[in-house]
Amino acid sequence: MPEVDGLGKALILAGCFLVLAGLVVLMVEKGAGSGGPLGEWFGWLGKLPGDISVKRDGFSFYFPLTTSILISIVLSLLVYFISKR
Repeated sequence: MPEVDGLGKALILAGCFLVLAGLVVLMVEKGAGSGGPLGEWFGWLGKLPGDISVKRDGFSFYFPLTTSILISIVLSLLVYFISKR
C-alpha cells in the first residue's frame, strides 16, 4: 500500500496545524479580553460586518461568516505562495 504512506503524514501535519491555529485563537481571545497587544491587533477578528450573531432569550447563535472567508483567503494565498517555491 505505498499510495497511503503520504496520507498519514498529511493527517499528522494537518493535526499539528489545527493545534497551532487553536492556540493562536486562544491567545487572541485572551489578548482581546485583557487589552494586551494581541487584542489591539486582532480584536476586530470575529466582529466583522457580515458575521452573523443572533441573541434571544435563552438562546444565542454566532456564525463568523466574513471572518471565515477572510481566513480562507489568507490561508489559500499562503499555501499558494509556499507551493510556488
